[in-house]
Amino acid sequence: MSMSQVQNHRWPVVSIPNGAQGAAKALTKALGFLLTFDEIILMFDMDEEGINAASKCALLFPPGRCKIAKLPLKDPNEMLVEGRAKELVSAVFEAQVFRPDGIVTVSDVRDRVLAPKPVGLPWYCPAMTSMTYGRRTGEIYALGAGTGVGKTDFLTEQMQYDIGVLNEKIGVFALEQHPAETVTRLAGKMVSLRLHVPDAGWEVSDLVSAVDLLEEADALRMYDSFGATDWEIIQNTIRHLAHGDGIRIFYLDHLTALAAAEEDERKGLEKIMSEMGSLVKELDIMIILVSHLATPDGKPHEEGGRVMIRHFKGSRAIGFWCHFMFGMERDQQHDDPILRRTTTFRCLKDRFTGSATGEIFFLQYDQASGRLSETAYNPFEEERALHEGVDDEDSPF
Repeated sequence: MSMSQVQNHRWPVVSIPNGAQGAAKALTKALGFLLTFDEIILMFDMDEEGINAASKCALLFPPGRCKIAKLPLKDPNEMLVEGRAKELVSAVFEAQVFRPDGIVTVSDVRDRVLAPKPVGLPWYCPAMTSMTYGRRTGEIYALGAGTGVGKTDFLTEQMQYDIGVLNEKIGVFALEQHPAETVTRLAGKMVSLRLHVPDAGWEVSDLVSAVDLLEEADALRMYDSFGATDWEIIQNTIRHLAHGDGIRIFYLDHLTALAAAEEDERKGLEKIMSEMGSLVKELDIMIILVSHLATPDGKPHEEGGRVMIRHFKGSRAIGFWCHFMFGMERDQQHDDPILRRTTTFRCLKDRFTGSATGEIFFLQYDQASGRLSETAYNPFEEERALHEGVDDEDSPF
């Protein structure tokens, strides 16, 4: 009645008989009558129920036929009582055509499209930065390798780079490693000493100095799981660290432990990866995770067997949600000590450009300093010549 009054009964106005909750049902019954008009404007109450009901009811009409009006006060009657009749009429003409959430036009994304395309945060390995164009928030990176191949060393090197070079805060979820061990290994990287090895030639003063460096940086936040690997808890902790500490780089070692805690491991992993994919977008963070591998048909991973996407436990879910997947290969039993300490790092999946898929580079471990560093030297060239014709499944190339 208020809406009809302010526009001198020029356009038909109808009321919803049973409030916002029954609006969709009421409009469905009257749809034949309503569709005789070229334009339908919904002007529901400006509370949460009214706003939600308007969006739900707008879906009943063909695209472009329905508009939703917005008011500065609760409803038309309150506008009329407050002497704001002109604004009420204006609200009719300013009503916007309904568009479901999630639908955008070129105009909506134009500024983002035309913005510069900077390279993401670098990895500690220049070759890795080159092949991936760096690391970006909103993305998940997965790393897989056999037991003892060097996943922890690689992650710790990257953590040290983030803290010591990039001055970034990081969140670390090492589910099978006590925070004290994480600090010891990371401190060792800071001073290039194997501080986690009792007889590696370091003094107590070296350990104290390295821990002091980490403590002064105040950039490391760790999760002490106490043996618990509940994804819901970890997810909420990530949210807390992102909002409270401004952390945008998170490390998860390892995904397999989370999935194993689920009643149905496969379904649990699919749920975890789906929620993780949403989480990195919601918080504008990146997650770098480790996954254990299934036993391959050919050469074992611990003897340099090639890592493939299908070897990741839960590869379907991981492959779907991860933006990059990497594999590390090293023959821990090789007779040559140099080859025994050389790791082939392989890009298995590149969603960003696709060009990095299949690319490799090499890492060498220095026993004295405990550092894992990129090397331009390819120690496998001679072996490659000796193994011409070897099945690709068993070849390191």
